[in-house]
Amino acid sequence: MPDNKKFIENLSGTGKCIGVLTSGGDAQGMNAAVRAVVRMGIYVGAKVYFIHEGYQGMVDGGDNIKEASWESVSSMLQVGGTVIGSARCKDFRTHEGRLRAALNLVQRGITNLCVIGGDGSLTGANLFREEWSGLLDELVQSGEISEEASQIHSALHIVGMVGSIDNDFCGTDMTIGTDSALHRIIEVVDAIMTTAQSHQRTFVLEVMGRHCGYLALVSALACGADWVLIPEMPPKDGWEEQMCNKLSENRADKKRLNIIIVAEGAIDQSNKPITTELIKDLVVRCLGFDTRVTILGHVQRGGTPSAFDRILASRMGVEAVLALLEASPGTPACVVSLCGNQAVRLPLMECVQMTQEVQKAMDEKRFEDAVRLRGRSFENNLNTYKLLSHRKIDSELPHSSFNVAVLNVGAPAAGMNAAVRSAVRVGITEGHTMFAVSDGFEGFCKGQIKEIKWGDVGGWTGQGGSLLGTKRTLPAKHIDKIAEQMRIHNINALLVIGGFEAFESLLQLFDARSRYEEFCVPMCMLPATISNNVSGTDLSIGADTSLNAIVETCDRIKQSASGTKRRVFIIETMGGYCGYLATVGALAAGADAAYIYEEPFDIRDLQSNVEHLTEKMKTSIQRGLVLRNENCSVNYTTDFIYQLYSEEGKGVFDCRKNVLGHMQQGGSPSPFDRNFGTKISAKAMQWISKKLKECYREDDGHVFANTEDSACLLGMRRRALVFQPVIQLKDETDFVHRIPKEQWWLRLRPLMKILAKYKTSYDVSDSGQLEHIIRLRTKDISAI
Repeated sequence: MPDNKKFIENLSGTGKCIGVLTSGGDAQGMNAAVRAVVRMGIYVGAKVYFIHEGYQGMVDGGDNIKEASWESVSSMLQVGGTVIGSARCKDFRTHEGRLRAALNLVQRGITNLCVIGGDGSLTGANLFREEWSGLLDELVQSGEISEEASQIHSALHIVGMVGSIDNDFCGTDMTIGTDSALHRIIEVVDAIMTTAQSHQRTFVLEVMGRHCGYLALVSALACGADWVLIPEMPPKDGWEEQMCNKLSENRADKKRLNIIIVAEGAIDQSNKPITTELIKDLVVRCLGFDTRVTILGHVQRGGTPSAFDRILASRMGVEAVLALLEASPGTPACVVSLCGNQAVRLPLMECVQMTQEVQKAMDEKRFEDAVRLRGRSFENNLNTYKLLSHRKIDSELPHSSFNVAVLNVGAPAAGMNAAVRSAVRVGITEGHTMFAVSDGFEGFCKGQIKEIKWGDVGGWTGQGGSLLGTKRTLPAKHIDKIAEQMRIHNINALLVIGGFEAFESLLQLFDARSRYEEFCVPMCMLPATISNNVSGTDLSIGADTSLNAIVETCDRIKQSASGTKRRVFIIETMGGYCGYLATVGALAAGADAAYIYEEPFDIRDLQSNVEHLTEKMKTSIQRGLVLRNENCSVNYTTDFIYQLYSEEGKGVFDCRKNVLGHMQQGGSPSPFDRNFGTKISAKAMQWISKKLKECYREDDGHVFANTEDSACLLGMRRRALVFQPVIQLKDETDFVHRIPKEQWWLRLRPLMKILAKYKTSYDVSDSGQLEHIIRLRTKDISAI
């Protein structure tokens, strides 16, 4: 074992006590974080205490601080809000209140705190830590604790997790609860769109975000809103006329509805509030449109957490416990956070200071600074929204004379349509003529290629499946005819959106360049597959929607199993040979096991799982959930596992099986997939424009690109969006099983096992580096 490897087995929490509390406004996913802290804490041998009602419970003590058990966090994962309660606490703001809180913690031996809340809650925790030794001295002097107790509990360690639907905390790409709040908003917007369309109405929607426009901005991106108003970027003077012109242009373009999204803290250049009523009156007065206002309010905080929030909170909860175990008296209070797809630790006060700087910049009307301080993720969203929403008149457009074709290849994935819409609109803005190919390469060879205009893709973001049509056919079969069609339509660049077949297609086209000059053009592929099995990317368009469908079904099945008691469900998921959906679905649904191809298993493993479930049935949690990837084993089929469990569990539990099938492929895309598809597609089109200019030959007026870096896949790698030549990804791919040779999510499997009470080895070498937010700011983080 290499020296630089660090394993969970070598970290012990014996003798340590961890207190976990939720504070400030509630957010969906807080319970998943509490559950992960409790189970990971118990797993490493520590005692974990619930501190009910936030800081108020810490100050009041008594029954508010209770030891947690493994079973006490069962069934929490799928519940919104926070089951341990949260409260705004005035007492904790006083020195006297903090003194009482310190006494209550020392009496129980708690010197490790995990605080889940917003920047106010985390700032309070840091102040408490700084005052800790002084508070203990006071308690010794008043005779409430002994000198010995003061020595034993001399250092207080604090780790924060940000739970806030507003996503208003600097240093983290996503706070716990933001994705779920976006789910609520998008559900409402999708519903409103159908009624608005019927009556040709304009809807003004107010979403939460007093000081932060993230929810408004991303929901506007995800539903293709006509106008968005956020506090960080107030509209320029004369915006009222501009907005009304845009709305009437859209109506003239046969669009039957308008959606305007307003953050509750929206302001104009003079820092005056822009209210929904003000906008409604403006639209009615200037345009006479039938206009309605909907204020979403606390609906956004409610409901069950999304799959993304459950995974995020579970990963952060485990990371928080690791940070507490590794803390020394000199370690500053830190926040565990997500940067791209990477868990990081950041000094708490650096994040808080930067968050406060945003507000300061807004107060001083330095709005561009405010956007920059919010971070790369926010900036990217804003730039993409600007790119897609403001249609330029033909005279304003650069004229490129390039033709770019876009097509879908492989199985449908939710979010494909959002990617196509984004590509078409960005392409038109860049001055290109955009062509849509129906039915993948099968349609390509038949000449099913037609020009696609700005208005043709209106309303596409929220549509599931593939509106262009998609087929699994690879181009090699029809390479002559495809080359001919490229020539007929003078196609200068290709954007291929799809899964493993799209990857294989690009390799075949790259290979055909030596024989056909028609394929010597810039080509880019965007990964879109529910299986998430393409090399070169951590995430694919469509996988998040599919995960949510799996998790929603698992929640219902768990409810059914809880009602009948002593029942185990075997659930089969899609994914081909890739175990992503089964593994990450199991983590998000709180399953007991997940069988996948990448981690071979035998009859002994099945036996040990049955024994584990038999033990579980003796506790208060009398139900089981087991996920199985469709191709995990030729012989250990779903039926076999079902029959084995039924036989071995006789008299202890009974068994049911459920094959989820194509429901995992359908449905309206999740906010994440709409946003991800929109952003990576816009980035891909900008890359194509750059390549077209580089590869244009002045002498004969042709585009000629035959280098490796002109046929790329755009994927998300840890922290950044990266263009990678497909030919270089060939060696990273197992073509027989259609999966990458190395997959990041396999590192999440021990996490799933630990949270299901299995002893396992867990490599934690990735965690533990305390980074600095300023350094993070300067890195090129093209975050999601």
